Amino acid sequence: MGKVTCQISISLDGFAAGPNQSLENPIGEGGLRLHEWVFATASWRQQQGQSGGEHSVDSEVAGGLFENVGAYIMGRKMFGGGNGAWDRSWKGWWGDDPPYHVPVFVLTHHPRDPLPMQGGTTFHFVTAGIRSALEQARAAAGAQDIMIAGGAHTIQQFIAAGMLDELYLHVVPIVLGAGERLLENVGDPTLQPVKVIASPAVTHLKYRIVRT
Repeated sequence: MGKVTCQISISLDGFAAGPNQSLENPIGEGGLRLHEWVFATASWRQQQGQSGGEHSVDSEVAGGLFENVGAYIMGRKMFGGGNGAWDRSWKGWWGDDPPYHVPVFVLTHHPRDPLPMQGGTTFHFVTAGIRSALEQARAAAGAQDIMIAGGAHTIQQFIAAGMLDELYLHVVPIVLGAGERLLENVGDPTLQPVKVIASPAVTHLKYRIVRT
């Protein structure tokens, strides 16, 4: 059985998204700055079918983030489409060929039929909570890992429930001042440092979450 993992970029003051999130600006004001480090890497550009980019330690990190992932879990806000009953025309932010290429389980209060996309991604909509989503993701992933894709509230639920094995933080040297803070309402998890990798753009901190 694989690990339940999560990787996410945060600001120095702990925010995973900026203030005033909306459908037009889903990661909030200034939130895009959290991801500039990965956009600059050669490995990310190659994954997007682009050339160029930096061959750096950050590129090595970015190139290995999604290895051995057999399923993803994400919240309704990350999938998008607004709150309330589904607009069936909404198929996510990523176009017809999302970057996941494996089953994705979306936490929601509103039922919706599975949504198959190009490239092997199928979105499954789970109304019975995080434990049901994890059971379904485990069945889909087999021996591979399960990635909690976000957003912050979804990650918080998995940490608080003791259901996350590994947390990989990419700490970007910016201060957002407000927004969606990652490590709130998570209880008192025991985090064991596994790896630290630093560059001028970002510090990568990997933790194992120890269950007591």
